[in-house]
Amino acid sequence: MKSVFLFSGQGAQFIGMGKELYEAFPVYRQVMEATEASKKWYALMTCGGEETLKQTQNTQPCMALYSLGVMEILKQKGIRPDATCGLSLGEYGALHCAGVISGETYLDVIAYRGKVMAEAAQGVACGMSAVLGLSAEVVEEAVLASQSKGYITLSNYNCPGQYVICGEEEAVSACEKYCQEHGAKGCVRLNTGGPFHSKYMTGAGKKLREKLEQISFQEPQMKLLLNTTGDYYQGENFPQVLEQQIQSPVLFEQLLRRLLRDGYDTFVEIGPGKNLIGFVKRVAKEENCKPTTIALNTAEDFEKVAALYS
Repeated sequence: MKSVFLFSGQGAQFIGMGKELYEAFPVYRQVMEATEASKKWYALMTCGGEETLKQTQNTQPCMALYSLGVMEILKQKGIRPDATCGLSLGEYGALHCAGVISGETYLDVIAYRGKVMAEAAQGVACGMSAVLGLSAEVVEEAVLASQSKGYITLSNYNCPGQYVICGEEEAVSACEKYCQEHGAKGCVRLNTGGPFHSKYMTGAGKKLREKLEQISFQEPQMKLLLNTTGDYYQGENFPQVLEQQIQSPVLFEQLLRRLLRDGYDTFVEIGPGKNLIGFVKRVAKEENCKPTTIALNTAEDFEKVAALYS
């Protein structure tokens, strides 16, 4: 077995996430109650308001805290993957999983990242839309054809048939029309906290890098894949690559293809929900393989994953 831990990104959060894990696992509870900040974030993610939770400055630390708690459960059970990666925000969970940063640093950096990204999004009028049912090539053509209407970019390569565009409203609308005329099954507007993975995050990236330059990053203790390259870490400068990450396309489909082609056959999603497992299955279908997939959302899920690693 060759296994991968996948860490979810922003958008997977929901009120009540982690409540069952809090009741079932003392070590998870310890993470949630470790500091006054963690107590505040846990209260928000379990019984706060949906509108408050989806604000970027709140979503990101809540997601990080949840993932840190899950990792502590897995660590206690002696479960360790061969490789790891994450989607956007989730990349930081992968960095912690790989031993690149500590848990304390992970939470601190993510709280700052959420803050500066929220600030960068204020007053920016633009839209994000998930294009369904088209190839990446056709969506890229649509983006190029729509650039005369304003700034637009392809911000997320999630999986076959699901790509996210981001940009000025007129350009996004023109791109959606082009995609629909070329066979898209649909274009779904995303209620995100901002125009992520676009040029609008340049200022946030600079601020983030200044903070990251003060951190001591360690070499990964397992295979680590990066959003900006869609490939394995090969000695890149972490502050530089993480600065670029929030303003560059997320190449998640590419890194999943790389893992599947390299024989990874077990994928464990860490984060609320199971969006990434869905991406894995779509990529695997094109790669003609059937990996084992599991999302860790309940106590029963942990029993299943423990059986896989026994």
